[in-house]
Amino acid sequence: MCGIVGVVSPAAVNQLIYDALLLLQHRGQDAAGIVTQLDRKFFMHKAKGMVRDVFRTRNMRALTGPCGLGQVRYPTAGNAFSEEEAQPFYVNAPFGLVLVHNGNLTNAQALKAELFSIDHRHINTESDSEVLLNVLAHELEKTTRGLPLRPADVFAAVRGAYQRIKGSYAVIALIAGHGLLAFRDPHGIRPLCMGRSKDGTVMLASESVALEGTLHQFERDVAPGEAVFVDLQGQVHSEICVQSAQLNPCIFEFVYLARPDSTLDGISVYQARLNLGETLAKRVISTVPPSEIDVIIPIPESSRPSATQLAHLLGIPYREGFVKNRYVGRTFIMPGQAVRKKSVRQKLNVIASEFKGRNVLLVDDSIVRGTTSREIVQMARDAGARKVYLASAAPPVRYPNVYGIDMPTKQELVAHGRTIEEIREIIGCDALIYQDVDAMKSAVASARMAPTGKLSGFDASCFDGVYVTGDVSADDIVRINENRLKVEEGDAENSRLALPNASE
Repeated sequence: MCGIVGVVSPAAVNQLIYDALLLLQHRGQDAAGIVTQLDRKFFMHKAKGMVRDVFRTRNMRALTGPCGLGQVRYPTAGNAFSEEEAQPFYVNAPFGLVLVHNGNLTNAQALKAELFSIDHRHINTESDSEVLLNVLAHELEKTTRGLPLRPADVFAAVRGAYQRIKGSYAVIALIAGHGLLAFRDPHGIRPLCMGRSKDGTVMLASESVALEGTLHQFERDVAPGEAVFVDLQGQVHSEICVQSAQLNPCIFEFVYLARPDSTLDGISVYQARLNLGETLAKRVISTVPPSEIDVIIPIPESSRPSATQLAHLLGIPYREGFVKNRYVGRTFIMPGQAVRKKSVRQKLNVIASEFKGRNVLLVDDSIVRGTTSREIVQMARDAGARKVYLASAAPPVRYPNVYGIDMPTKQELVAHGRTIEEIREIIGCDALIYQDVDAMKSAVASARMAPTGKLSGFDASCFDGVYVTGDVSADDIVRINENRLKVEEGDAENSRLALPNASE
């Protein structure tokens, strides 16, 4: 998962892109980058770290020009420790291209071999985003050889790219001297939207909050299979470049990834999480009598709306029982020290008075490996809870994700191949309540406020094992998992509890 933004404006865009990336920081904390364009020259700065740490005054002054793009990265494959894999990526022909990408190509390895043997293009990193950039560059070169660049040529190149790339992708690219290009995969798995400001600035971004927070009026979501080209005068051209496009957004965006104040494909993220709490209430009642629950406590941060609605419907007090340390940073290994895994207790602390002598129902947005859940349940017991029940606003995560979320292999997933009772025993709670898959889909779909296109369904592959692109084999999953980053859930840089979550 990543956050991307692109801008064409009558004025300098460096501060605007910086501000938008701050609003998208929840989508990636590993690295950040900005490219701007003045005349036909690109100015780039990118590095590992948070936006506020990567960009200093001297860097911002060097990023001149009225158009540009940026990205915040949370790596799911490749080398997380390489500065070279921070985005944007650049190639000098045709014209000069820079690109940012949110998603994951499921055929990146095959494309890399094809680029080398047929297209004669060199890939220098393990990033699928560099592969995507070179595919686009090759297709753009084919459509524009010896000709001036027209929007029709750009869309023809995108159609050629669509025929070659598989997986999930929301892409924003700059074509030197010509304008900004954005396009979205034919299933609309990863989000992308567009808006304008009063001075004529056009912005494209992963979430609507980046538009609204920078005083842009949200216009619409980019449709699945659609390409949008914004020329340097701010004129917007668009075309659907895939005949069989259909909208199947990633449901995990609404469960956890997106900020609650965003609207994606017409669906209010906050309302979706309220709805998940409402449907979860029915599951709780069928498992634990409400009379046996004294208090409902969310596990920070994105479970709060679901927990609030659940408490309201069950008539049970809602309390904050955990305080999150928002400043947990990297663990430094000094000479002579052993590598130490960070405990959840460094990221969360309990308010003991909310647990002592009570039967508590903890609510989380989802349960992935289960190791964090087990430690949190034990924290509640150590604080004096009589009984600890755990409810997940999402169904059991039983399958790997191949579309750009850093989801573990199936062997690492606590729910894979296990019954609910077996999972409960591993986590150590007195009762474990999961959301139902169909109820989850219905709850999120019913939060759609302003439809901008027909909703065909959702990519819920990590819950139901159905990969919406229809071209993911068991061998593909094995290969993608071999390339994914090997991280421990307790690592401060990658644990969900360590992220500056959307709800803050």
